[in-house]
Amino acid sequence: MSRPVVGAMSKTVVLILMAFVLSGLAGCGLSRGKTGDGVRDFFTPTDVSIIRHHLQQYRNSLRDFTVRLYAKNPKYEKDPDRQRRKIEAIFGPLPTGEQVYVYKPSHEILTAAFQEEVAEQDRVYLLSLGLWKSIKEAYNIREGDLFLSGLQVSLKRLQRLHHNISQVNWRLKTYKDKSGKLLFLTNEAGKDGYLNMGYEVIMTRILTRIEDDIIMRGGLPEQYMFRMSTMFVGILI
Repeated sequence: MSRPVVGAMSKTVVLILMAFVLSGLAGCGLSRGKTGDGVRDFFTPTDVSIIRHHLQQYRNSLRDFTVRLYAKNPKYEKDPDRQRRKIEAIFGPLPTGEQVYVYKPSHEILTAAFQEEVAEQDRVYLLSLGLWKSIKEAYNIREGDLFLSGLQVSLKRLQRLHHNISQVNWRLKTYKDKSGKLLFLTNEAGKDGYLNMGYEVIMTRILTRIEDDIIMRGGLPEQYMFRMSTMFVGILI
């Protein structure tokens, strides 16, 4: 009689141990995470690698975007040295001398970049600062720490980021000044008729990476219909 009892107890112990092992693996982030509020509790190594790669590509793409904008819109900052210093202040560790917008949330900076009257006359600086700050807010990037090891990315923040950058992409093609000229020259044909589509390619790549991360967080990218009254949304809300 004792042997069957011992055998049954052994099987029970084995099952309990297996349950602990499986729960431990889940806790180590090797399988799934909580998705109810759009935040993954656990990230697989693949998740982290993809996000790190996207963050680096965002910075590279936006830096290239800013250089191109200054080249196409020199009226906003004619001094090449000041252009370079502003770019380093936005994407690098150097402090910026501008004190009005640098501490504002990204959606307010982006709004100012397209406003008719604005305190900061350099719209390229405002647009680039707002775009890069949008990325940092959405991905919870701390200053000087681009590659966090314990990333938690909110699905709602990614969706707001996608909305705002889609809004920027639309405004670049539609917003004009009092004289009827576009605020930002981007894809207009040059004197030789050549059409530079570099801006469109950069924006498409950024939006595609955001869409990939939205899907990875368990959401779906949205399609938007914008009007002149459409506003930028706060990412940190």
